[in-house]
Amino acid sequence: MKLLRASTHRRLTLALAMAMLPCALTQQPAIYALTPTIAEQYLLSAANQERTARNLPMLHRDPNLARAAAQHAQVMAEHASISHQFPGEPELTSRAAAMGVAFSLVSENVAEAPSAVQIHTMWMNSPGHRANLLDPAVDAVGIRVIARNGELYAVEDFARTVPSTSLEQQESAISALIAQPGRIALAASDADISSARQTCSMSSGFAGTHKPWFVMRFTSSSLTELPGELKSHLASGRYHQAVVGACAGNSSSKFTAYNFAVLLYP
Repeated sequence: MKLLRASTHRRLTLALAMAMLPCALTQQPAIYALTPTIAEQYLLSAANQERTARNLPMLHRDPNLARAAAQHAQVMAEHASISHQFPGEPELTSRAAAMGVAFSLVSENVAEAPSAVQIHTMWMNSPGHRANLLDPAVDAVGIRVIARNGELYAVEDFARTVPSTSLEQQESAISALIAQPGRIALAASDADISSARQTCSMSSGFAGTHKPWFVMRFTSSSLTELPGELKSHLASGRYHQAVVGACAGNSSSKFTAYNFAVLLYP
């Protein structure tokens, strides 16, 4: 998307991009020193003022997202133009993942204008950019502004970040949801958990000799909510024991998520 605003000597342009989906990431060393500039501090403050005024959660500055934004802002400044991807450049999800961002959603606003105030105003006056900036699903932002020949080239990368946790922590979180009062007992032996983890990594069937009545595999970016289908089975009264296994996801995906198998027994 582009918006053009003419002035005597300069043009103002905008573009935005968005991507969503659920799994793992590849980390590479940070290559940008990132002390926020005054323009970047202004854009972060302005974004959070807009969100606070609408009772939306504030964004925290993520240094890895800021490095991803810096990488792209530099390319835009070199081209003296804006785009979400120039020839030979990685696309948004690849840039974010390469900088070590763990995310289940990522989106981007870019702009070219003479001042940060104008850039923020333009973003807020464009429905798509405004939606990215006010998205209640995102919790982090990385901003980079590079000045060249009297113009500012700005990149604002948003993400819903996924906290890094061990398999044990992931299993504990889901087990706590399953074992809420009045629900179901949890099997906790090492053999049961090992079988559940193996089952999680399988596309079908189950591991171990103890045959479950029901197996639920699911992928989620949240450790605070169970899938509706699993809730229905838990509420059916047919099952009295469960075991939870977590496993690594598809390493080729740029998105990060948690992967589980829940085995239910009578």
